[in-house]
Amino acid sequence: MAKTQNFDNHTRWFPLQHFIIVPLLILLLIYRLIRFYQLPDVENAVWIGVVILLAFVSLSARLQALKVQDRLIRLEEKLRYRELLAPELCTRADALTLEQIIALRFAGDDELANLVERTIAGELKTPTEIKMAVKSWRADYLRA
Repeated sequence: MAKTQNFDNHTRWFPLQHFIIVPLLILLLIYRLIRFYQLPDVENAVWIGVVILLAFVSLSARLQALKVQDRLIRLEEKLRYRELLAPELCTRADALTLEQIIALRFAGDDELANLVERTIAGELKTPTEIKMAVKSWRADYLRA
């Protein structure tokens, strides 16, 4: 089983993207820029363009996956709010931003209502403030 998750270690890395694809693209871009400096011709310029295009494709795929995850988290948390929060507080929770909802997902069931109230009241504004206020951490091991 994974190490107990908390505020200090909850950031997730996608090894293929963060430790293989991105570093290799950076190395390839540096190599191609050096080759272009040594021999400025159309072929080397095209290779620079191809490497940049690959970087954009990789970034686009990653951002699309994260957007889908964010939408799923929003849906899961709205269902959770209906189960755990009073109807009036659940209605007021519609004012939360997506970033706040994503941060609140780490709150345990017993402290969710209090943290939602504090967030709506403006006491907790940023995702970091919300996460730091969580006492009983509800881990998310599935997010990539």
